[in-house]
Amino acid sequence: MSDPHRIPIEDALDLHAFAPRDIPSVVEEYVRAAHEAGLREVRLIHGRGTGVQRGIVQSVLERHPLVESFHDAPESHLGATVAVLIDRSS
Repeated sequence: MSDPHRIPIEDALDLHAFAPRDIPSVVEEYVRAAHEAGLREVRLIHGRGTGVQRGIVQSVLERHPLVESFHDAPESHLGATVAVLIDRSS
């Protein structure tokens, strides 16, 4: 088992540094930590490529209980996804 990655909790996370097999758990943990930090919107940078990483990221976001909605970041030409997190005060 590999050592866990330390993820800085900012409003964007570049997923290029992570192995594809780790993407689902990284996205799940990052969304949870971002929500705990009070962020309402985060950007997940997965790159354009063939769309596999985008599909993995959006699949995780689709079922994550802390995600209100998500969409492709328009300026990234399908290279990033923006997730809107539920309001902590709700």
